Amino acid sequence: MLRLGLPVIGVSDLPRAVEFWTAALNLIADDEWASDGWRTLVGADGTGRVLGLMASTSPIEPYPRIHLDLFVDTAAEQEAEVSRLKELGARDVDWDRYPPNPDFVVLADPDGNRFCVVDLSSAPSGG
Repeated sequence: MLRLGLPVIGVSDLPRAVEFWTAALNLIADDEWASDGWRTLVGADGTGRVLGLMASTSPIEPYPRIHLDLFVDTAAEQEAEVSRLKELGARDVDWDRYPPNPDFVVLADPDGNRFCVVDLSSAPSGG
């Protein structure tokens, strides 16, 4: 039976990516299958595999077709998490595709991979 595994992010600096994503999402790096080109991140609470990081030399996509959405419950939490993620090394993205009154903020990880922080209280399907 086919099963969904986990999202994988291509990165140019694997140690930096491990440092960022473990701190950003309270994950830990699992040594099983670890190599110079791969790390699996797992939930610090024992929830299992969460995210894969793979060494990559391909260029960053300015408008990626697949990306991570990270959820928060309120606008205040979104603001706090965006600030915390920037302190960890994320940066703002000059995103020209925001809709009016967006419920999300587009950031880039230290490698330049885009991801969103979504306020579920403002999301079309939330609140």
